[in-house]
Amino acid sequence: MLTLLGLLTCAQAFYLPGSYLTTYKRGKDLAVKVNAITSIDSELPYSYYSLPFCKPEEGVRKTRENLGELLIGDQIENSPYKFQMNENQTHVKVCVHDALTEHDVKLLSQRIDDYYQVNFILDNLPASRYTWGSDNQSLRWTGAPIGFKIDSQYYLYNHLQFKVLIHKYDMEAGMGTILGTGDGVDAVTAAPDKSLEGSFMVVGFEVSPCSIIRDAQAADSVPNYQHLSEAQCDGHHQPIKVGERIVYSYNVEYDLSDIRWPSRWDAYLKMENARVHWFSILNSLMVISFLAGIVFVIFLRTVRRDLTKYEELDKEAQAQMTEELSGWKLVVGDVFRAPQCSELLCIVVGDGVQITGMAIVTIVFAALGFMSPASRGMLLTGMVLLYLFLGITAGYVAARLWHALKGNTAGWRSIAWKVACFFPGIAFTILTVLNFILWASDSTGAVPLYLFFILLLLWFGISVPLTLLGGYLGARAEQIQFPVRTNQIPREIPSQKYPSWLLVLGAGTLPFGTLFIELFFIMSSLWMGQVYYVFGFLLVVLVLLVIVCAEVSVVLTYMHLCVEDYHWWWKAFFASGSVALYVFLYSINYLVFDLRGLNGLVSIVLYLGYSILMVIAIMFATGTIGFLSSFYFVHYLFSSVKLD
Repeated sequence: MLTLLGLLTCAQAFYLPGSYLTTYKRGKDLAVKVNAITSIDSELPYSYYSLPFCKPEEGVRKTRENLGELLIGDQIENSPYKFQMNENQTHVKVCVHDALTEHDVKLLSQRIDDYYQVNFILDNLPASRYTWGSDNQSLRWTGAPIGFKIDSQYYLYNHLQFKVLIHKYDMEAGMGTILGTGDGVDAVTAAPDKSLEGSFMVVGFEVSPCSIIRDAQAADSVPNYQHLSEAQCDGHHQPIKVGERIVYSYNVEYDLSDIRWPSRWDAYLKMENARVHWFSILNSLMVISFLAGIVFVIFLRTVRRDLTKYEELDKEAQAQMTEELSGWKLVVGDVFRAPQCSELLCIVVGDGVQITGMAIVTIVFAALGFMSPASRGMLLTGMVLLYLFLGITAGYVAARLWHALKGNTAGWRSIAWKVACFFPGIAFTILTVLNFILWASDSTGAVPLYLFFILLLLWFGISVPLTLLGGYLGARAEQIQFPVRTNQIPREIPSQKYPSWLLVLGAGTLPFGTLFIELFFIMSSLWMGQVYYVFGFLLVVLVLLVIVCAEVSVVLTYMHLCVEDYHWWWKAFFASGSVALYVFLYSINYLVFDLRGLNGLVSIVLYLGYSILMVIAIMFATGTIGFLSSFYFVHYLFSSVKLD
């Protein structure tokens, strides 16, 4: 187990990039692309060409994108920058832009205030920018800022200095040679290809922006993509003013690097704060140990003692003891009484199984390296497809639970339909509202209209039929038999000193303590443009979270049964599902204290909308884990002794 833990955490989810290998001969054109401009202070991405930048001579062309990229809001387009492999260029003119209008100045100033970044891509690698921190440590950023502000004057970064790290194709790397980074196996090379001798691979891409003021009239006489006169970046800066004509230019420098192809993503995926991740795991193990001790006491010292004592008596003594029962044994005739809103319970449990299965399979595949950032949008695409195909498990579990509660299969079609439409309907409604907001803001983050029809087609063409099939199989499966009969007249529940729901809501703090540290890194990845790729740690935390949710729910269920409260069904669900409440409160805290620069009502509404969707999914998943664990516990407990 410890060996597996070490492999999962140290490997950080290795990836297999060999299928993306592209080599270039000297002088061959390199396609520099540009993604939508983004900002940590605004959740609204915009097209690069919405600003007064140069456009390609061949026209703006969008790159074909997969489902995940479209849902994320990526808009990858060709750029006006032209590179040739291993050929340095200095002060190359891109274009002289028309005079800035008042609208252009206002737009540029607003984007600079919101810290928008331009995201360049070369050979599927995003451009990195390095700065120096206060402790003389280099800090890596993705993208280049648009400009800067000194006092009340705005300046534009109109000159970009690119550095491309290249690695020469290695003819000596034979069949089966392992290319590693020290973080696990990354790739296995194929036999050397002699036709690739002398070619190069892109293993790094960096950008450094600067502001240079140039004479636009003098630049007019120089053709595009020819050399301009040299100028220093530390000289006069290019101001942003109405009527100003901007000269755009760039440098590109190639450096031979020892970085090998499988290691080129290491700079982006470098694991920071490893001790914090380990602290999160150790903290979770302490919580599990504490709860496991309580469960141990419940099973081995209390329940087992009572059952052993009961089974050692003769029939007459058992009958006499039955009249003197106390605690959980008193609710034997009501413990399996169908709960209120039993139909809704079946629906949320079915959806919870579907969400939990999607999360587990996705994280396992990501930890094994099949969803690397080299495949843009693959993670989200995989999640959507897994959710669609796991509809069969959702329908099966919901229909089987319904059959057990009602004693017959009548109504299973309605249950299956509602399972197929409940959570997806909530998600579709929230995303539609947010998408209208993005459309109104002219943001590239808005999902195209045709994609809505594709999602609807996938929903009703794959997910719904599979859920109905699962419901049919669940209705045909053998009914879950309860070990004791349910009385016709419900037993009165004694009044409690404290509301039982307070204990249920408080129980959510234990699962939250398991995941809140990883939650910070995930939130930073989602909202601050950082790359989260320590899926090995995340997989370990997920396993621990499942264990904690199960233990918390079982302990709370037993405590309620001991005080003769047989309404355990929903309380078992919310005992672990209440972690969603604390996740939502944490997201509010993150918004207030970590995203202080988030500007605009629209950005805040988008953040809250996505957070609510995430919280609902977490509630369904964790609640289902707790409920199924408690259901098995109660079934096992009352099947161990006959108390009819």
